[in-house]
Amino acid sequence: MENIRLAFQGIWGHKMRSFLTMLGIIIGIASIITIVSTIKGTNEQIKQNLIGSGSNVVTVQLYQDNYPYDFSYNPPPAGVKTIPESARAEMEKLPGVKRVSIYTSRQWSDGISAGTNNFSGGVYGVDSAYLQLLDYQITYGRAFNDADYANRHRVMILNKTAADSLFPGQYPVGQTVEIQGEPFTVIGVVDKGSEFTPTINSLSDYYMYTDTSGGSVFIPDAAWSSVYQFDEPQSVVVRADSTDAMTKAGQNVADYLTANQIKADASGQQAVSEEEESGENAVADDGGNNGGSSFSYRSEDLLQQAQQLQEMSNSTNQQLIWIASISLLVGGIGVMNIMLVSVTERTGEIGLKKALGAKKRRIRIQFLTEAAVLTSLGGVVGVLTGILLAELISKTNGIPVAISVPAILVSVVFSTVIGVIFGLLPAVKAANLNPIEALRRD
Repeated sequence: MENIRLAFQGIWGHKMRSFLTMLGIIIGIASIITIVSTIKGTNEQIKQNLIGSGSNVVTVQLYQDNYPYDFSYNPPPAGVKTIPESARAEMEKLPGVKRVSIYTSRQWSDGISAGTNNFSGGVYGVDSAYLQLLDYQITYGRAFNDADYANRHRVMILNKTAADSLFPGQYPVGQTVEIQGEPFTVIGVVDKGSEFTPTINSLSDYYMYTDTSGGSVFIPDAAWSSVYQFDEPQSVVVRADSTDAMTKAGQNVADYLTANQIKADASGQQAVSEEEESGENAVADDGGNNGGSSFSYRSEDLLQQAQQLQEMSNSTNQQLIWIASISLLVGGIGVMNIMLVSVTERTGEIGLKKALGAKKRRIRIQFLTEAAVLTSLGGVVGVLTGILLAELISKTNGIPVAISVPAILVSVVFSTVIGVIFGLLPAVKAANLNPIEALRRD
C-alpha cells in the first residue's frame, strides 16, 4: 500500500508527464474496447437478423437432393411416410429439443379469396402447439380448440397481413374465406408476440423470411385433407433449449425423421407402387418418378449461417485489433522510457534508501508498482474512453455496439501486465545501483 501511495504521489507530482506517458496505453485500450464492442454488437445483430429475438426456433423439412420438396407442384413422394402423433414425444426427448410442432404447408397458394378480394400467401395446416411455439398471440377472436381438431371443423386463423388483404377495413372474425373453393370461417387473427423485422438484402434472404414477413392462413391439420385431398409428409418446427442449441436440436430431429419416416427405397431408387405393378404410370415428382433422387429431412441451420457471417466479420476486425495493439506496444515503450528517466532523477533517493538498509527486492517492487499503477490508470481511462467512443459511433453511424465486460477486465489486466513488463528494466536498474555511487552522483 505504501508503494501504491508513493506511485500516485509521483503521478500527481508530474501530471503532464504522467498523462503523456499513459496516452499510448489510453489510445490502445480505447481502440480495442471500441472495436470489440462494435464486433460484438454486429455479431448480435447478425444473429438476430437470421434467428430473430430469442425465439430459438428451427424448421425441419423434407428435401429432395439439395432442395426443399415443393408440394405446391408435386404430389407426395413415394417412400416418405407421414409423421405419426407418437413421434412427437420421441422427438421432444432428443438432446437440445424443448418442444416440437408438426405441420403441413403451401408457402404460396393461389385460390384464397373472400368475396372479390384475393390473396396469395402461405397456408398452414397446424397442430395445437404451432401458434404458441412460434410466439403468435391472438389479437381478435379465439384460437383453435380440441373440438376443431376432433370434428375437423373448417375454421381458420389469419395473421395481420392476410386479414388486411382479405378484409381491408373490416372485422374479419366470423367472415368466410374460400381455399380452393372450400369455405372456412375465420375465428381469429394473430400477430407475433415479439417484434422482429428481418433485414432482407438478397433474394435468398427474401425466401428465408417468407414465413415471418408474409401473409399466412392457418387451419387445423385435421382439416387439411378437405382442401388438398390427400395426406402428405409434414414439416416440423423445433424450439431448442437455447439459441446455442438450435443447430444440435434441429439436426437431431432431422436425423430422427430421416431414419424413421423415409423408407430405404425412397433414397436412390423409385418405390414400386400398386399402379406401376398393374401397368399404370404412377405420378411422382421429377416428371413422374423419383428418378434416383435422394430424400432426407434437413434443418434450417440459421445459427451456422450466423456464425459464418460472424467469422467473416471477425477475420477483418481482428486485424484492426492487432493494429490497435501496436499503440499498446508504443505506450509500453513510453512507460519504460519515463521510468528510466525517473530512476535517473531519483538516484539520490535510491542511494539513501539502500544506505539505510533497503534491499534490492524492495527497491525493485517499488518501481514495478509505480509502472503498474501508471499503466493500470491508463487502462481504466482507456476503457472509459472506449465505451464513450463506442456509444458515439453507435449514435452517429447507426452501428450496433455491445459492451463486453470480459474485454474490459482483460484490457485493465493487460495494461497492468504491460506496466510490469516494461517497468522491469528500470526497476532492475534502480535495484542494482551502488548506494555509494548513487549518493556521490547526487
